[in-house]
Amino acid sequence: MPHILILTTIAFLTMPLAAAGAPAFAEEVAYFPVPKGDHPHDVAPAPDGTVWYTGQFAGVLGRLDPKTGAIERIPLGEGSRPHGVVVGPDGAAWVTDSGLNAIVRVDPATKEVKTWPLPQERANANLNTPAFDAKGRIWFTGQSGIYGRLDPHTGTMDVWDAPKGRGPYGIDATPSGEIYYVSLAGSYLGKPDLETGATTVIEPKTPDAGTRRVWSDSKGRLWVSEWNSGHVSVYDPAAKTWEAYKLPGAAPQAYAVFVDDKDNVWVSEFAANAIVKFDPRNKTFTSFPSDMPGAAVRQMAGRPGEVWGAESGIDRLVVIRESSEASN
Repeated sequence: MPHILILTTIAFLTMPLAAAGAPAFAEEVAYFPVPKGDHPHDVAPAPDGTVWYTGQFAGVLGRLDPKTGAIERIPLGEGSRPHGVVVGPDGAAWVTDSGLNAIVRVDPATKEVKTWPLPQERANANLNTPAFDAKGRIWFTGQSGIYGRLDPHTGTMDVWDAPKGRGPYGIDATPSGEIYYVSLAGSYLGKPDLETGATTVIEPKTPDAGTRRVWSDSKGRLWVSEWNSGHVSVYDPAAKTWEAYKLPGAAPQAYAVFVDDKDNVWVSEFAANAIVKFDPRNKTFTSFPSDMPGAAVRQMAGRPGEVWGAESGIDRLVVIRESSEASN
């Protein structure tokens, strides 16, 4: 069963003048333990109310029913080390599996597991994260220095060498179906051409920022978590401009980023052992520390009214929900 907390949070503000007018509000935080040793890495809330997670150390794809706390685990194959997971346009769970060096599809009804291995010459790609473009093709990154695209309908897979070599990490699609990815080691935002695959490199505002994850808001602006700088930054493709905001604390470490349906920006912050909400309208931060040390939230995703994270360090999933007080 989940462990639920009702928290009244305190806003950390980027500008002192905003402090007097910043209201506190309530949120409901719930924790769901997963089997010990799963090391949940990424999460993907599904349309039916369940939540997928990658059990990286166990080689499984887990499925949580938040109503009961029950978990179903689907083995992905010998040597599996799943990293990223998203729900595709077909309603299935799609996984980037670094152990299998393959893209994996899990049917939500039959639990059938289908794999598309990378070409032999692309062994040990260290696959990271997937995203679907507007044509239903799945794009993926590999930290060894590659990014690629699979057309599930034809089985055609293309893999390209990334600019600056090693480092491709987070990836996301905009509402119009454009694809952007970031490189942690290369420290840039990349926009691949959807047909040729050629990447346009977009340098961040902060040098050596350590761009780790990326998520689009409803306007197609790209929000980026910067591991080295401790910033959450945003790139506007229309204006070709960047803005960067330093997270609270002396030396923050911004790992994951997620933008919810109200365009609030959520960041997992390793130094504070917390999930941090950033409101772009009034430039305020609100911190939600974990109730246990070493949570290590690797990735976040969500659906209206809910933000989910994978606490990889302590084998739990966490959800932050709007309470009735917060939504009024």
